[in-house]
Amino acid sequence: MSQDLSDFEPLELTFDNETRTVFRKGQGPAVILMHEIPGIHPGVIRLANAFCDAGLSVWLPSLLGKPGKEVSVPYIATSLARACVMREFTVLATSKNSPVTSWLRLLARYAHEQCGGPGVGAMGMCLTGGFALAMMIEETVLAPVVCNPSLPFALTPARQSALGLDQDTLQQAKRRSATEDICLLGLRFTNDIFVPSERFQRLREEFGSNFLAIEIDSSVGNCHGINPIAHSVLGVHYVDQPGHPTVVAESKTVAFIRDRLMAEI
Repeated sequence: MSQDLSDFEPLELTFDNETRTVFRKGQGPAVILMHEIPGIHPGVIRLANAFCDAGLSVWLPSLLGKPGKEVSVPYIATSLARACVMREFTVLATSKNSPVTSWLRLLARYAHEQCGGPGVGAMGMCLTGGFALAMMIEETVLAPVVCNPSLPFALTPARQSALGLDQDTLQQAKRRSATEDICLLGLRFTNDIFVPSERFQRLREEFGSNFLAIEIDSSVGNCHGINPIAHSVLGVHYVDQPGHPTVVAESKTVAFIRDRLMAEI
């Protein structure tokens, strides 16, 4: 399976007077896949292809970086520095939405109109990890996934449990989860300093049994040899080996979204 964008259709889509490139591939209900730092790299494309193989249509908005470019330390640093000064991303505020989530909700609505089905999936990774939580207030989003959600940066104890969205949006997401029985899936490595355990504990407190967690042991000396500083569960630190916890996590994530979007088809 190719891990470049040669077989994706590039679209220039405008919502709220903002135009962004979105790469689309596949048939079936839509999944909005929001890439991690540094951009739409080959690991993100691999994940997109996994959704396509499951009978879903993937929509990949380009928010940072150069689409298709390989990951490197300088590339990560450059993209991270840019994200920290972009108005679209709120990297420190504990109770403020990142403005780009409004654009992404409109993308979800448009993708649903184009692809049909009962609704769409929304998955964020790393800096975009928590965006799927903010997107839950869009009625078309039925399968939200927060993968190693790192915003706001956990620089103080108060920020370790922060979710990176305002209280009104959180309450709307909670009401929708409770009344429509919408589950939220979260993924993290247990030793990840960017996604502390307090953040997932907060999600459990807010969403109760509707928060489903996949937490992969990355403690020192763990049996799978996962680096204790690993962060990107399904991206940079994904290990393509049969039975590896990240492979299992990817399979469970694809099934989580597919089951919720294909049940009525």
